[in-house]
Amino acid sequence: MRLRLMLLRANPLVAAAGILVFVMAGALAWTLHAVWAMERAQEARAAQAKQQAQAATAPAPASAPAPVSVWAPDNLAAFYGALGVRGSAEQQVKTLFGLAAKSGLVLRQGEYKPGYDRNAKVYTYQVNLPVKGSYAAIWQFAMAALRTIPFASLDEITFHRDAIGDATVDARLKLTLYLRDGTDPS
Repeated sequence: MRLRLMLLRANPLVAAAGILVFVMAGALAWTLHAVWAMERAQEARAAQAKQQAQAATAPAPASAPAPVSVWAPDNLAAFYGALGVRGSAEQQVKTLFGLAAKSGLVLRQGEYKPGYDRNAKVYTYQVNLPVKGSYAAIWQFAMAALRTIPFASLDEITFHRDAIGDATVDARLKLTLYLRDGTDPS
């Protein structure tokens, strides 16, 4: 009650000035806290950088093996060796259909498009597959396809559900198989 009477008797400019002082003090305290936290973070980064520099200049243990030198031609040969064989594209599509069936998906007719990338000197086989099933089964199929066919990439996947409560989802997966000519892997 006394506070209310005192506030009613007080000059509004004095009250506003008092409130302004409290707001400014709070802002100053927050700013000082933020600066202090930034200094602590900067000190922690400096200490971490110092530890990394010390670790880099420390002599390597004698038991560490020497790094293996890998030549660019070896990398290129390994790359082409990891690609699928051009003549096996249809077999890979059959594998995809089998994986879809294992995942419990309904797989309709797909679209297939062969191609050739002149820069990479790699044949491509794009496969667009419309599938229908549960969301989890579709992802299970996509991951199984990438594990089973290591020279495939999942370029795009789109989902469509007619209603929020529907358990089945329509999806379209766009996969690319990267293939080499069957003669020489290099």
